[in-house]
Amino acid sequence: MMATDGQSSIETGSAARAGGGYRGPFGRKKKTVRTAAGRGTMTAATDDTAGRMTLDTFAVPEVTGDDHVRGPADAPVTVVEYGDYECPYCRGAARDVDRMLEQFPGQVRFVFRNFPIVQLHPHAEQAAEAAEAAAAQGKFWEMYDLLLRPSSGLDLDTLMDYAAGLGLDTGRFRGEVTGRAYAAKIERDLEDGIKSGVNATPKFYVDGERIDGKLPLEGLEDAIRAAVRAAPAG
Repeated sequence: MMATDGQSSIETGSAARAGGGYRGPFGRKKKTVRTAAGRGTMTAATDDTAGRMTLDTFAVPEVTGDDHVRGPADAPVTVVEYGDYECPYCRGAARDVDRMLEQFPGQVRFVFRNFPIVQLHPHAEQAAEAAEAAAAQGKFWEMYDLLLRPSSGLDLDTLMDYAAGLGLDTGRFRGEVTGRAYAAKIERDLEDGIKSGVNATPKFYVDGERIDGKLPLEGLEDAIRAAVRAAPAG
């Protein structure tokens, strides 16, 4: 199903440098990258602090009224993704999310949050602004689908074409994207992700439990199935 770890990885460090790779559940090589913290991306702890952190240290993602939610509000299982619209692995995961919702109809509430890694993906923050601007006009998921297609462009002209195709007020859309009207919302998502231990995109949580490691397709499915079984009946 979904790629789970090590795609566009964020760790503490003084410089950006590429690391090794491994094969994901679809045979794709996943690149591990360490980057320095930057504006609008993350404020990382020192290496010494990070070395002492455990999963128990991290906050559990809590769904709020500011979140973008797909699926029934009373679904027994909540899956939260922190993603970057320019990350190729997030684009692959978007297709897997669609399959997940089809495989577990009515049982999963899916939440997407912004985690643009601007050192690696120069258009990611602008794309996040575009998604939020579309959300302000009631078209978040439609824009989400367009931004995460495998071949989607994320330059301003292409974003304007997407907005026009969705019937948005393009003047308002352009002003909000170029004016970074939703920078505070994106920053909140980033900060919440860091508090929850996001170290890669895409990063998934099943009922608050972070999905880590080189999990195959069955690993995430098993986590969702277990959560469904554990949910109270009715």
